[in-house]
Amino acid sequence: MIRVTKIHPSSSDILNKPNLRVAAYCRVSTDNSDQLVSLETQIMHYESYIKSNPEWDFAGLYYDEGITGTKKEKRPELLRMIADCELSKIDLIVTKSISRFARNTIDCLDLVRRLTKLGISVYFESENINTGSMESELMLSILSGLAEEESTSIAQNNKWSIQKRFQNGTYKIACPPYGYDAFEGELIINEQQAEIVRYIFAEILSGKSFHKIADELNSNSVPTKKGGRWTGTTLRGMVENEKYVGDALFQKTYSDSQFNRYKNEGEKEQYLIRNHHEPIISNNVFEAVQKVVEQRGKEKGVEKFSEKYQNRYPFSGKIVCSQCGGKFKRRVNSHRRKYISWSCTTHIENIKKCSMKQLMDSDFEFAFVTMMNKLIYSHQNVLKPLLVGLRGVNTVDTHANSQSIDKKLEENEEQQNVLTTLMTKGYLDSIVYKKSSNNLLQEADSLQRQKESINRLLHSADCQGS
Repeated sequence: MIRVTKIHPSSSDILNKPNLRVAAYCRVSTDNSDQLVSLETQIMHYESYIKSNPEWDFAGLYYDEGITGTKKEKRPELLRMIADCELSKIDLIVTKSISRFARNTIDCLDLVRRLTKLGISVYFESENINTGSMESELMLSILSGLAEEESTSIAQNNKWSIQKRFQNGTYKIACPPYGYDAFEGELIINEQQAEIVRYIFAEILSGKSFHKIADELNSNSVPTKKGGRWTGTTLRGMVENEKYVGDALFQKTYSDSQFNRYKNEGEKEQYLIRNHHEPIISNNVFEAVQKVVEQRGKEKGVEKFSEKYQNRYPFSGKIVCSQCGGKFKRRVNSHRRKYISWSCTTHIENIKKCSMKQLMDSDFEFAFVTMMNKLIYSHQNVLKPLLVGLRGVNTVDTHANSQSIDKKLEENEEQQNVLTTLMTKGYLDSIVYKKSSNNLLQEADSLQRQKESINRLLHSADCQGS
């Protein structure tokens, strides 16, 4: 027989308790004017509703505006209200409906049960449900499930609508890049900022580095779009933004069914609209800057996926994820206290594809030192058998593998040359070129590492044979 555990509030008959401290929670999903008027109406209604009851004390009004309700973590006022409940400042919460409180069944029931354990009830006005009576939990579960379905349906409809606007080129950019303002859905050049954009592109062509330009802008008190400081990374992102030549690439990111956002690495179709708006930079200048940036990477030997890039730090390119096989990337966290950690690149780009969490740099250092000590003290049992095995290496097959890799590297280089020729002659789109070029660079880097491993193996075998 199924056992049912009934959760009782710490105080009985809470609605009839005198001087009940009552708070209200309101929310709207978007920040347009009609919705905000609705929010103001809700605020006025509940403030009056609570204060009109002589047995209730007004404990405050909490409201979130312009925020999607699918995740409670994205609603600061809801979280503040829960914190006040835990501090025993509230006895009863009044809200318009389940969909205003939570559109996720798990979140809704989790919040209700959490509040019930604190002796706090929630009254949903539209559904006439009071959680002080836990017999209504089944109905609450059903109704919150319907609210969740409604939220998912609305999200799917919005995605479909956005997708159609992507396809026909009518999508309106809400957050314009530096140098532009949004006016009635159109990107309009902000001349004051546009001068800075032209200056940045010109300075790169003159030979200055991203960090040097960023320092100059900060020294001259030139603010970023959001009033912050310039960084080399910010400028690198700017010069790669196609919007400065008047084009617009849509769906650079996408969200899954759980509303988690990811960078689009080919999972979804992208839409490139040529001559979408007035350009700030000419195509010739834009392409010239791309070539300068690419050439700098080659000269420094630290272009992405290159050998030097992979060996900037002792553990660079050497830590492999046990879950997905991806390489780990070094990251510096400066929030509150500064520390260094390593994260799987697959996890960074798409947490859904790899759940491997970050690991501290100090942990790797400790593991490395521990292993080195073991090898030093146990070399007779570990290293000596390995050296004996190297004597049995089939050098003929190994040389054949090395030659096969050389051939693949030559083919890879030819493909890169063809790509560059096609782009130079205007036969290939720059975005397609970048994606294909990066894939070839990754392949070449992998082949080069294989070749180096084989060469080390052959060298060790030769040393043992001599």
